[in-house]
Amino acid sequence: MSLHTSINPSSSPDQSSLSRLVWQMVVLLTLAFWLGGTLLLDAVIMPEMYAAGMMNAPDFASAGYSIFWVFNRLELLCAGVVLTGIFALRHHFKSSQFKRWGLVLAALMMAIALFTTYWLTPEMSALGIHLSESEAAGAVPAAMDLMHGGYFILDFLKIAVGGTLVAICFRNISMLTASNDNVLV
Repeated sequence: MSLHTSINPSSSPDQSSLSRLVWQMVVLLTLAFWLGGTLLLDAVIMPEMYAAGMMNAPDFASAGYSIFWVFNRLELLCAGVVLTGIFALRHHFKSSQFKRWGLVLAALMMAIALFTTYWLTPEMSALGIHLSESEAAGAVPAAMDLMHGGYFILDFLKIAVGGTLVAICFRNISMLTASNDNVLV
């Protein structure tokens, strides 16, 4: 007896429901990784570096740029996966809220990732680099403080938007499982 003949076709989930569930899990796991990394960087790593006095070190700008170069590229990858997942899920749901807001929120997260990767991080690094070895590391420029504030505002916005996407996906998962109990078989 083969596996295919022992499965009752009426009890197995349909391909559309399974596809929805897989894409929602991909989006949720990607958002969890991305937002968790953002919180780790903003709430643990950067305050520790600041408390250790690394902001006044002459090589802090290049070290910070190296850290954010890697993190920003991971953000772009996560933003691409989330945006792709939302595009894949849009035609599966009848929920107008998901169709209307899912794509807008995912595109906003992509825009934030692009802005911080290609403008904000390079500008902050350029402000902090001392090109002359005879020039001592001085006080942090006022523009740098302004850019740090902008960066944290964008990160707060990213976390709020990502949290909203997580809530929308969870709501749609619960609707999916309630309407089709055999999806999780």
